[in-house]
Amino acid sequence: MADPSSYRPAPGTVPTSPGVYTFRDADDRVLYVGKAKNLRNRLANYFQDPAHLNPRIRTMVFAADHVQWTVVSSELEALNLEYTWIKKFAPRFNVMYRDDKTYPMLAVSVKEQYPRAFLYRGPRRKGVRYFGPYPKAWAIRETLESLTRVFPVRTCTTGVYRRHEQLGRPCLLGYIDRCSAPCVGRISPSQHMDLVDGFCSFLAGGTTEKVMRDVRREMEAAAENLDFERAASLRDQLTAMDSAMEKQAVVFSDSTDADVIAVAGDDLETAVQIFHVRGGRIRGQRGWVVETTDAGDATPALLADFLTQFYGQSAELADATESAVGGNSRAAASREVTLEPVPREILVPVTPEDADGLASWLTGLRGARVELRTPQRGDKRALMETATENAQQALRQHKLARVGDITARSSALEELREALWMDEPPLRIECTDISHIQGTDVVASLVVFEDGLPRKSDYRRYRIREAAGDGHSDDVASIAEVVRRRFQRYREDRSAVPAGDDAGDRLDGEVSVADVEKGAKRFAYPPQLFIVDGGRPQVEAAQAVLDELGVTDVTLVGIAKRLEELWVPGEEYPVIIARNSPALYLVQQIRDEAHRFAITFHRASRGKRMTRSVLDDVPGLGPKRRSQLVAAFGSVAKVREAGEDAVAALPGFGPKLAASVMAALGPATEPSTEPTTGPEPPTDS
Repeated sequence: MADPSSYRPAPGTVPTSPGVYTFRDADDRVLYVGKAKNLRNRLANYFQDPAHLNPRIRTMVFAADHVQWTVVSSELEALNLEYTWIKKFAPRFNVMYRDDKTYPMLAVSVKEQYPRAFLYRGPRRKGVRYFGPYPKAWAIRETLESLTRVFPVRTCTTGVYRRHEQLGRPCLLGYIDRCSAPCVGRISPSQHMDLVDGFCSFLAGGTTEKVMRDVRREMEAAAENLDFERAASLRDQLTAMDSAMEKQAVVFSDSTDADVIAVAGDDLETAVQIFHVRGGRIRGQRGWVVETTDAGDATPALLADFLTQFYGQSAELADATESAVGGNSRAAASREVTLEPVPREILVPVTPEDADGLASWLTGLRGARVELRTPQRGDKRALMETATENAQQALRQHKLARVGDITARSSALEELREALWMDEPPLRIECTDISHIQGTDVVASLVVFEDGLPRKSDYRRYRIREAAGDGHSDDVASIAEVVRRRFQRYREDRSAVPAGDDAGDRLDGEVSVADVEKGAKRFAYPPQLFIVDGGRPQVEAAQAVLDELGVTDVTLVGIAKRLEELWVPGEEYPVIIARNSPALYLVQQIRDEAHRFAITFHRASRGKRMTRSVLDDVPGLGPKRRSQLVAAFGSVAKVREAGEDAVAALPGFGPKLAASVMAALGPATEPSTEPTTGPEPPTDS
């Protein structure tokens, strides 16, 4: 750890302009990203007496090795750049707003011929419209049950749909009129899409009252015509719509479009809750729990960080969704009822830092004026109090649920430090594993854990080039090859990080945006602990590579499967850790994740090889044209028999491409190099 006074910028060298600054460790890893109206005043706060800093910031300044800053032209530009770098570098000491749990959503697959409505959890995907999130999964099921009485859209999975399509009869939902049964042709694609549009419009609140008025008018007309069966069915539809609407309480007028944000916290952690109000109704609720960054009342700073990250990500998701549905004219026509990612009004408990700059930035994201304000009385104040109570409850539940996990991870890292005689707990751990079947498709995985949790963005996959091939493999040499390639990459990335001409330039600290982006190398710093899946031979081979490359600041161990012992280079006997130890459990978890990642890559590689065709090597022949060839002639052998003129006559082909295809296939007397059916894939051990 470095003393902050050793890298404090010289007096007068920090400009008074607005800008963005980064604290970095000795490996040039970004630890913290911040913005400032006045860089000189803001950075001076970090170099005061450490006793006056809160514990988190004090730990950060001692973990850092130097500070850099980038001057920008305005506060708004600083806000944009700070958001971009927090997302890019994921700094350890910045508060990262991630959901405290995965909320379920109601999804509609609008890109399918017959779109499907279903419950969904997880990241958003292209070609799917989402409604929610809902607090409970049962709320989505009840909403679906109610609305499919009015809009009988498809809700079955693809497998169920295809099975009943082959059987020629609908499922139970089709018989009881809860599904329009597109699987047996009861409804055309355009008619089903009309139902889907009405379903989505109702959920989005765009035509709720209009739909209910139309159904009520039709019910009254049926009753006047003495069609009581039809009138009873429409009455049940109205009851179902009323039931669905009751789940989303009316809180304001129909024109209200706002997000209500509440905060509750203590000296260690802070809970943030947000209520999405659209069309006067609560359309969703989300929550986060993050570490408290400052002692005392730091709510304005926390709100500024939250607004930047949350609405920046929401706007990006909205852009991606719009791009996904842009080619679908019907979906594009219904976009006016889609919820805006940034509402007209954002209600906050206190005024955030740089409120004017945030409002300008949010206005740019929305494309229309956005107002930040604190409600003082009335219904909006009452809803703010409800949101605050939810935040308090979320914080209480989080502490009860998460304290065990945090304690276990900290205990595991400390036990590993003691067992392996390390100076500090291994905050970054990497592990590699080899996967193959009898020397074929030999691949390796590299997984990364930071602070005891997987960092999947840093995972890597390798194809073994030198130590395997032609049906043979050497696990020891394969481990050595992966270690060499990984740490050669470390040396290359480290040498690519811009550090100035000399130490004096580094202490001066000012860098351009391009320099920072150029230096964003994920492997420009080594792990504290590197694990190989294997025993003493694998460990010794990996250590020989590290010695050859001059890497001396990495602790290397191997975990053997037989007794789950840890092998250390140069030691005759392994390190034995208690079977019930959190440290051994963590090492096993990392090893199993490396094994899973390697197996997944191996299966994908093997499947691709077994389905490979000689057509794959034809230059200028893409997947679409290959499929066109096989569809036109039936097989590679028949393409060869058809001849060059027949291939050139296909749409999109010409004499040049046809000649390339025939040259790759060879003369007609040769047998086909592609089997009609491949062998059954062997099972992984």
